[in-house]
Amino acid sequence: MEEIVKKKIVITGMGAVTPIGSGVEEYWNNLIAGACGIDKIRQFDATDLAVRIAAEVHSFDLQKYMPKKMIHETDAFTQYAYVAAAEALAMAGKKDGERSGENARMSDDPDRSAGIGLPADPDQMGIVMGTAMAGVATTAATQEILTNAVHKNVGPRFVPRILGNIAAAQIAIAHGITGHSVTLSTACASGGDAVSAAAMLLQADEADAVLAVGAESILCPLVIYSLANAHTLSRMNDDPQHSCRPFDAHRSGFVIGEGGGALVLETEENALARGATIYAELAGWANNNEAYHVIKPNPDGISSIKCMRKALLRAGLSPQDVDYINAHGTGTKLGDEAELNALGQLFEGSAISSTKGATGHMMGAGGITEAIACIQAIREGIVPPTLNLEDCDSDLDLVRGESRKMTVDTAMTNAFGFGGQNSSLIFRRY
Repeated sequence: MEEIVKKKIVITGMGAVTPIGSGVEEYWNNLIAGACGIDKIRQFDATDLAVRIAAEVHSFDLQKYMPKKMIHETDAFTQYAYVAAAEALAMAGKKDGERSGENARMSDDPDRSAGIGLPADPDQMGIVMGTAMAGVATTAATQEILTNAVHKNVGPRFVPRILGNIAAAQIAIAHGITGHSVTLSTACASGGDAVSAAAMLLQADEADAVLAVGAESILCPLVIYSLANAHTLSRMNDDPQHSCRPFDAHRSGFVIGEGGGALVLETEENALARGATIYAELAGWANNNEAYHVIKPNPDGISSIKCMRKALLRAGLSPQDVDYINAHGTGTKLGDEAELNALGQLFEGSAISSTKGATGHMMGAGGITEAIACIQAIREGIVPPTLNLEDCDSDLDLVRGESRKMTVDTAMTNAFGFGGQNSSLIFRRY
């Protein structure tokens, strides 16, 4: 196939805040161990809701990573983005040959974040932020205040708390990033599309390095009521650990998750010039729209097939070159069926798993945290499992129950969203 990519783009930093662990190391270790972050909702009283389960972030003390004043002035989606970005930038500052843990963990001093060195000149360093619903939980909570006619209790920071671009702004302020700053919202494909947009900035010589971030925190009664009434959520309230069942015959809907993910992308030239550690190459990427239905996927999967083919073409690869696919696989009846149909028409022999049985559906964050899973699969030679996959008649090579040790040189991750949004990313061993 003809190579389309003009510049080689590499990954030099990663950051993750997830329901099964915060920090790439903890997230990855728990993912391959088969941990599940889905449980009863703790953030608020969900007793009277039809759906009372979610995958919440519990595993870290936010005050270790953000100034107290900022915590009070920001929505959770901004907080998750901020922490994930700090870890990714710290990792990107690591020099080639340093041990994995050096300079790569999230700082436990919130005042140190602005001191992390950037991988490029501030004017040549960009940010692309992806989020589906930004500060919707803050909006819902504020509306409840107004419903009780307590307008004086509406905070003066309400508007900046809910803005989609505010996460990128807070990150830019903290780290002195003055280059391109773009926030996009393509539903559940937002994180994946943030990576694609970052790559396009690098290809266009608009930046030498770009921080791609995805973050989400939509857990609130308003969103739960809406998604439950749309019959998209699992209602296995009495068995949270087995509620999200990607590709299983008894799947009944997805489980809301939350968190943040970040990747530092650079041109190979920039990364080598500064002696950076390179974790993987972003070999291909693609985005398209099904133009079919606002919520329902096209059952024939033709548009997602086109998206994956476009990413393969950009990478100069054939389907048989892909060793592992991190599928979108949310656990919905229609979505999983359409995705299996698409994968079955294009791939033969690739190992496939969905990690949403572990993390829930992290919406705009998932495209990046699942990209990190692909990068780690390449680095570590192990593929994470699909939890709760017990009954499936697909002929595809679905990784079930336990992680699988295997050589992974090339991995693909897909993210599909409401509105017919499709995103595909391909990572290759560097």
